[in-house]
Amino acid sequence: MDSSSDPVTITPCPDGPLLVRGDFTVLTAPGREETATDRRVVALCRCGKTGIPPLCDGSHRAVGFRAPAPPPTAEPPPGDG
Repeated sequence: MDSSSDPVTITPCPDGPLLVRGDFTVLTAPGREETATDRRVVALCRCGKTGIPPLCDGSHRAVGFRAPAPPPTAEPPPGDG
């Protein structure tokens, strides 16, 4: 990735995958098949039930995956308190 490319962003979808956007490479663990993609957006599985790891295939819907709630923030939102 060079300095002229867009920054990589990772967005957790509610009860779904992580969307990765930007100029990135997906590396795999030793002994696993490489994940080849030239896409600038991919969905990475969080539920562990996908048939095409590490990519999402929508299995989270069938298994009822629920993502953990985000931790509480240190400061209350403006207007509270």
